[in-house]
Amino acid sequence: MEDPIQAEIVLYQSEGTNVPVQVRYMNETLWMPQKEIAELFDKDKSTISRHMKNIFEEGELAREAVVAKIATTASDGKTYMVDFYALDAIIAVGYRVNSLRATRFRQWATATLKEYITKGFVLNDDMLKNGRPFGKDYFDELLARIRDIRASERRVWLKITDIFQECSFDYDKDSTMAKNFYAAVQNKC
Repeated sequence: MEDPIQAEIVLYQSEGTNVPVQVRYMNETLWMPQKEIAELFDKDKSTISRHMKNIFEEGELAREAVVAKIATTASDGKTYMVDFYALDAIIAVGYRVNSLRATRFRQWATATLKEYITKGFVLNDDMLKNGRPFGKDYFDELLARIRDIRASERRVWLKITDIFQECSFDYDKDSTMAKNFYAAVQNKC
């Protein structure tokens, strides 16, 4: 397992205000200990522990996939092995905990999911403009996906030109109408 990178990120927004949290980043995901998850959702650590136990017992998540022991130096100067929980577990707890902050988290998460379902995409504009504080930068992947989408759009317009050619009983490739049509379609490609 790689060494975690520590950073402050905005995990979600509450009433238009960013809610920054300290996270560790490793193995392509975010990690937090129970104590910080409790602070995030404004609940006792015992409440978070109970919800985590239920999440694992109900089979929602596999403990071995979302829990990692990470060496942490405490205020007494000693190093302890502490259970850290992956983003999947943090989100699962956020949907179970009953607090105002958890409710705000669920509202934000639901709005984000709704945007994805209705629009087909969700973007974190700030992260794409400024880069991530850790891990992989997905900007190039986004550009590649956009190029791929544009290529499939081009195929649609090419198919339309084929249909125009097939359906036009008096098709003349040199006619003004055909040239205007193809010019308009090429503008779209």
